[in-house]
Amino acid sequence: MKKIILSIDGMTCSACSNGLEKYLNKQNGIIEANVNLVMANATIIYDEKILETNQLNNFIKQAGFNSLGEFKEINMENKNKTEKVKFIIFTILAIVLMYIAMGNMANLPVFHFLDMKANPINYTIVLFLFTILFIVYGFDILKNGYKNLIHKTPNMDTLVGIGVMSSFLYSLYSMVMVLRGNLHSMHNLYFESTAIIIYFIKLGRYLDGISKDKTKEAIQKLVKMTPNQATIKVDGKEKKVTLDEIHRGDRVISKPGEKIAVDGEIIEGSAHFDESFITGESKPVNKKKHDKVIAGSINYDGYIEYQAEKIGKESTLSEIVRLVVEASNTKAPIAKIADTVSGYFVPVVMVIAILAWFVDWFLLAEFSQGLMKFITILVVACPCSLGLATPLAIVVSEGLCASNGILVKKSEILENARKSKYHCI
Repeated sequence: MKKIILSIDGMTCSACSNGLEKYLNKQNGIIEANVNLVMANATIIYDEKILETNQLNNFIKQAGFNSLGEFKEINMENKNKTEKVKFIIFTILAIVLMYIAMGNMANLPVFHFLDMKANPINYTIVLFLFTILFIVYGFDILKNGYKNLIHKTPNMDTLVGIGVMSSFLYSLYSMVMVLRGNLHSMHNLYFESTAIIIYFIKLGRYLDGISKDKTKEAIQKLVKMTPNQATIKVDGKEKKVTLDEIHRGDRVISKPGEKIAVDGEIIEGSAHFDESFITGESKPVNKKKHDKVIAGSINYDGYIEYQAEKIGKESTLSEIVRLVVEASNTKAPIAKIADTVSGYFVPVVMVIAILAWFVDWFLLAEFSQGLMKFITILVVACPCSLGLATPLAIVVSEGLCASNGILVKKSEILENARKSKYHCI
């Protein structure tokens, strides 16, 4: 039996993570799989006699997602300048589009060239061109929704994609009718709805990304506790190296004010160390020859040389980060309920939307109104608030605990902690 944490790309909502988790747990050789939407990874316990890592990657690909390999570190997805500029541009375009589309209805002054009554063809073509721009902007949403539908794991993108494309295609048909001279079909143009739906989904993703990054900050602080460089002694001379260049058995130097680079044993000198991030003890600890030092602790006042023993993933700090990440991948009882509900939510919403359309179409002979109800139900229904809120709360709690020296091995411990009758002041 072996455990591995894989980074996953392509998950956008709770239905994604829930669908992938169910798919993995069905595979022969996988004992248990837990998928974390917030951390974008999957903890998989499997039988190494039956499966290899490449096969696990293939399972993830078959489910409609991409495996980025073994989880190594927490990536903070910073929005670059280009993305921000693009978002601002489409915000302006969305405002302009809504003004053009709704200006007449709100009795606002509009350009004669774009007046839906005076120049209906110009009005229709401009709305169409604006919508094409937004479809290109939100193509990743449409592509992901289609891909997950094909892989039988429909998610929020699937709901939005079906709704958006239904609205666009019907508007495209109405546009052809307008160009042919049927001006009454202008009332069946929903190009602005298509564009604004995509814009708001992208806005939600942008804000959601910021929220997710904030939840990772506490854990990221742990990773940054170790220095980027260290000084080792080679043939009696000091040499600056990166942490990756330090090997077990190397003689590492630490001077006053510096952080310990790797776990090791003091072989020369003595000093006081701040190990509060591990022990919670604020008082500096005096250490001398043959005592152990921990990566990330701060040398207050002495010169020491120590022998590197645990490097990279073997260090105490790396082990703490690994434990915190694994704990965030475990499911609290309340999270399991949320996942179960969100897992059934998407297909149920799709069925309800289709029924609403057919009732209006066949019984009331209102195809256009039925289509709008269909689109509205698909777009408004969103299980993400349920499926994302719980894991976000869990990851934030475990990250804060870790930054305060408290390690939580399982998420259910947090839920059970509220039952405790003892409180620390």
